[in-house]
Amino acid sequence: MGKLALAAKITHVPSMYLSEMDGPRKGTRQDAIEGHAEIGRRCRALGVDTLVVFDTHWLVNAGYHINCAPSWEGVYTSNELPHFISNMRFGFSGNPQLGRLLAKTCNEMGVETLAHDATTLNPEYGTLVPMRYMNADQHFKVVSVSALCTSHYLNDSARLGWAMRRAIEDEYQGTVAILASGSLSHRFAQNGLAPEYAFKVWSPFLEHLDHEVIRMWQQGDWADFCAMLPEYASKGHGEGFMHDTAMLLGALGWSDYDGQAEVLTPYFGASGTGQINALFPVTPQTGASIPAAQASSAAGYHAAGRL
Repeated sequence: MGKLALAAKITHVPSMYLSEMDGPRKGTRQDAIEGHAEIGRRCRALGVDTLVVFDTHWLVNAGYHINCAPSWEGVYTSNELPHFISNMRFGFSGNPQLGRLLAKTCNEMGVETLAHDATTLNPEYGTLVPMRYMNADQHFKVVSVSALCTSHYLNDSARLGWAMRRAIEDEYQGTVAILASGSLSHRFAQNGLAPEYAFKVWSPFLEHLDHEVIRMWQQGDWADFCAMLPEYASKGHGEGFMHDTAMLLGALGWSDYDGQAEVLTPYFGASGTGQINALFPVTPQTGASIPAAQASSAAGYHAAGRL
């Protein structure tokens, strides 16, 4: 019925917005902006009507949540980095029908999910920054999914991703792209050192770890990557505990996925963190390798998730 046409892991660094402004940082994130614009062009060519964003800046403490209001419009200033994103205007349409369908299918497949289609909640900047460059003319509808999950298992996030693919392909009448909006390693530079690390990764260990992960993605070593994801999320300071990545890989088939990543914006450092724009070709999958639900127990709890 419907089609998942494109999947990507994307950056949302606020220095992209800062690089629009006159001053010493002007133009310094043009490569990342162009990567977003290219994703937008490819989505248009594929007939995508809605972008589903797994947003690692939307913090939730219980359940999974989908922001699918009919539309959003406003002016945004980051409470985290107000000197990077200040008074940034945004506006685009939502897709309440798709959001409700995604939540229904997730719940049917055992992942507790709530769709919010009548809400005053605006998306976070993990959604707003990419939409500025992929969707400036409001061509696409947008659905934002919580991916800074503080009390969740990565198993469940992978299962959520697969459930969303089933909802799109089995019940939706349209074409969708999914975007995992979050970094690779995410260890910010220590306070006072941010200018020194504006274009650097925090440590050689994290940079080498990220490069090895990218190599695995490009070579299609998905079984190994999925097995190491919980430890990578923890030791690599993964943004949002890398729930966006688990959702993305779940939608693609988890360890059975057989695609190879295409890097659009080469790996770069930003305030100590490791960033990339990379496409993941969508290939036919059965979902056989999607992990089972994690049994709840105090001993099994870990914010970064366990597999």
